[in-house]
Amino acid sequence: MVLDKDGKKKHSRPTFSGQQIFALEKTFEQTKYLAGPERARLAYSLGMTESQVKVWFQNRRTKWRKRHAAEMASAKKKHDSETEKLKESSDNEDDDEYNKPLDPNSDDEKITRLLKKHKPTNLSLVSPCSTSSD
Repeated sequence: MVLDKDGKKKHSRPTFSGQQIFALEKTFEQTKYLAGPERARLAYSLGMTESQVKVWFQNRRTKWRKRHAAEMASAKKKHDSETEKLKESSDNEDDDEYNKPLDPNSDDEKITRLLKKHKPTNLSLVSPCSTSSD
């Protein structure tokens, strides 16, 4: 038992063996929560108190949630980045296609597609030479 400077009992942090940590981790992989009897059995088999097992599981769940949240944020960031790259790539392809000079020998389908894609809104074009009396 360790005493602090005022003579009160000081709680020391338990040190778990590699075997104990391995068993705790294996159990955690199977289930994130332990019921009372399962916790008591595990604690007994590992030579730990039920309280130590309970706190270890609480701490491990917190660590697991933080890691899971970080992975989800990272995956979302990656997905958003890839989506933006695809969008930019698509925009650039459209610009490239539009800015290329049309080859007089190119197929009509390509020209038609470009014209449909970039046709002006309903504008009536009036020839400067036309008169209203025609």
